Formats: sequence, C-alpha cells, structure tokens
Amino acid sequence: MAGRRAVDPAHIAALLREVGVEHVMHVPGSPEETTAQIRAAARDGAGHFAVAGGDGTVNLAINALMPLGLSEPPVVGILPVGTGCDLLRTFGLPHDLIGAARHLKTDDTYAVDVATLEGSWGTRYFVNVAQAGIGAAAAQTAVRLGRRLGSSRYPLAFVARLPAFPRANVIVTTERRTIETEALAVILANAQFFAGGWNVAPKATLVDGVLDVQIIDTRKAGAPALVPKVIRGTHLTDPSVRRVSAAEFTITSEPVWPLECDGDVVGNTPVSGRVIRAAIDLKI
Repeated sequence: MAGRRAVDPAHIAALLREVGVEHVMHVPGSPEETTAQIRAAARDGAGHFAVAGGDGTVNLAINALMPLGLSEPPVVGILPVGTGCDLLRTFGLPHDLIGAARHLKTDDTYAVDVATLEGSWGTRYFVNVAQAGIGAAAAQTAVRLGRRLGSSRYPLAFVARLPAFPRANVIVTTERRTIETEALAVILANAQFFAGGWNVAPKATLVDGVLDVQIIDTRKAGAPALVPKVIRGTHLTDPSVRRVSAAEFTITSEPVWPLECDGDVVGNTPVSGRVIRAAIDLKI
C-alpha cells in the first residue's frame, strides 16, 4: 500500500466484494515482495492485476510484468490510495476507492504504450512521465520530505533544489533529429499529468507510439514564472520550451543529471529508450 496514510486491506477487500469483483488479495511487505508476488501470479497464468497505490505503485507493477515477455498484454487496474495518481487524470477516472472499484467490474480496457529507459544502471519501464534535470532532482528531494505533505512535496522540493541545480549542455537525439542546447530539464511524457495534477503534456496520448519530449531551456531566474504555466498546461507556447515527438531517444548531459520516472529516481544520464506500443491493457 502507498499514500499519506495506511488503508486497511480489509476495507479494500470489502469494497471489492460490495461491487462484485472476484479477486485474490496479496498484501506485500516491501517493493521486492510486491514484484515477486506479481511475477509469481503472472507465471501461474494470471492476466488481470489491480494495484492499490499511486503512480509509483503502478510503475512497480509495470516493471514486474514487462520483463516477463508475456504472450498477451496484461490487464492492469488501479485503486488509488497513493499520494498521487496522475495516470488516472489522463483518463478522467475516479480518484475515490469505491468509484475505482466499480470500474474494475466493467469490461472496458485501453491498450496503452509503455516506454523504456536504459542506462548504465539497467533498464526501467514507465507508463506516465519521466524526466531528467531539475524535475528529477526535485523528485529526489521530495522523497525525503515525508508523505504527510502529500502533493505539496514536489513544489517544495523544486523550490529547494532550483538555486544550486546546474543547467547543462544537453544533446537529445530522436529517430528524426538531434537537438543540442543548454537546458534545465528534459521531460519525456507518455501521459498528460504529473506531480499531483501538473498538466505537463496536454497534447500527449498513450496510444500514439511516441513520447511527448520537451526540452526546457529557461534560465533559472525564469523557472518560477514557467511553473504556473506547466501546472495549467499553457507552457508549450513559451519560447523556453522546445517540443518534439519521439518513438526512440537518447539524452546526454554535461554535467550528468539525475533521472526519474513516475516519481522514482532511477539513475543518471546518459539515457536512451523507446516506446513499446500497446504493451498493457489499462482497466478503464
């Protein structure tokens, strides 16, 4: 379970029974145990999975399932109890448990893309948003601030990290072009929202086989004025934002930048990756 406060598994089980969802519940004690239980269930033939948590918990499930090379895309549902469930916002799905539980009872699914991140630290998968630069540094600090702050952790961490964070010389290479510039961040968006409702990629969609790649080259003095635009999704016309679409990418930076996906810091640049089309069936 994830989130600012614990949710009694018995309460979730009762909701699932109430709406008529047949299920087998596991309550893992660690991320490693979560991964092990999901993979064991998949190897035993399970094809439907519902996770109780936020974007980080969904990411954990995706990273448990994707390396298995399943013959059919797994069906993944979300019961939101995390500090942030931004993936649900893209589809307008309920953020209350009972509403989300009712959605598990329907037959509707959405075949969505998953993207890879590959570096010296290994391979990770993400379904929502990844970023290198100041946004990843903020995610790194947000983890240390404590869950009680909820969605305010990220903006507080951003303000704390910005003054000392270095702009970098970055090279972003896609299948169509190469962009070399000085920048503060590079965003890789598969879906629309992150950081508890920031509309970072209003034109992104999870079914087009490409990521919405944004290179933010604002000076640090201009970053505070850009943030409200990112929150509202009106930043794409700002001259400090360069946007391209990419099915494959490589990012290098000097100096090295931290890298995060779905709120979890996974390593540093350089990083490469690609989009895997219709990799999972998201329960909607």
